[in-house]
Parts: sequence; structure tokens; C-alpha cells
Amino acid sequence: MKCSVFIATSTDGFIAKPDGNIDWLMAAGNSQVDLGDEADMGFNHYIKSVDCMIMGRKCMEMIDSMNLTSDQWPYGELPIYVLSNSLKDVPSGLKDKVNMYSGDIKALISRLEKQGHKHAYIDGGNTIQGFIDLELINELTITRAPVLLGEGISLFGKTSKDIKLEQSQVKSFANDFVQESYTVNYTNHK
Repeated sequence: MKCSVFIATSTDGFIAKPDGNIDWLMAAGNSQVDLGDEADMGFNHYIKSVDCMIMGRKCMEMIDSMNLTSDQWPYGELPIYVLSNSLKDVPSGLKDKVNMYSGDIKALISRLEKQGHKHAYIDGGNTIQGFIDLELINELTITRAPVLLGEGISLFGKTSKDIKLEQSQVKSFANDFVQESYTVNYTNHK
């Protein structure tokens, strides 16, 4: 199964402030610019390319805190699996939208493949790091907001070896955001 990431960070690589706050993301960049067809910076095209989603508990809790209406829900009917070893019940605001999963990540991937899934969207800092550690992420799309936070929750953590990123593509947007895309190569690196 293909596993990919589509995420925003600060220019210095943080996905949130130390307390988990992401308000900086909504305030970053030039809000006076009309992005036209690129207003979502490729998210809708990306979400149509995946057939399931796996996220971490903290990511789910952040989404739950937004109190999104049905019209605001960005994931449509996408099956969503939330990884958590501590939380067993789905928050009331996300009933019928997410499924909780506790256990081995490779076993989950195998189960999803048996169900016919071919491309998973992976979201949440610890979850992305865990998938990278298991060499499961195939593609990364990182949209960098034009802001320096100086500290916070990093997208990437310590790795056991160098991981080569290839086939780079970069796109800049009129609002000063920059999007980088890569394929991930885990072979032949120490």
C-alpha cells in the first residue's frame, strides 16, 4: 500500500507550537492575495488520490476541537483510522467519522490492503514519524508557511539512518507559501 503525507509546517519545520496550537497557520502569508483555483494549495486533488486515512490521536483531537460542520468536513466519506493506545472511544463530535485502532501499524496496513485500499493519507506528527521509522512513507508533500516559530512540535524526529528524498518538486504560491514534494528512498543509506 502506498502511504503519503500532505502537511503544512512553519518554514523552520514545526507543525504546531509547543502547546499544540496551530493558529499561526491561519495568520501566515499574504491573506490579501486571491489564490483562485489554488486556494486549497492542492489539498482537494490530493484527497481524491487517497482511499483511506491514518492519523494519530493528537491530530484527531485537534480536528475535533475545531467543531467542524458537515459542510466543513474536509475528508468526505474517507475511512479514517486513529492510532491510540490510550484512547478507546471516539469523541462524540467524530462519531461515525473515525475508527480507533490500537496495535501494530504493519498489521493495520495489511488489514487495509486486504480490504482493497491502495493509498493511505498519513497525518499527525508522531504518526508520520512512526511510519517513517517503519519505512512506510512513500511520498511527502510539505507546504511551508512563511513564518518562523523558533520552537514547537517538529514534523521530523530522530531517524536511525539517513533517508534520501528524491524526485523533488517545488511550487510557490502568491500568498508566499511554498510546497515541496518528494518520493522517499530508504535504501542504501546509513
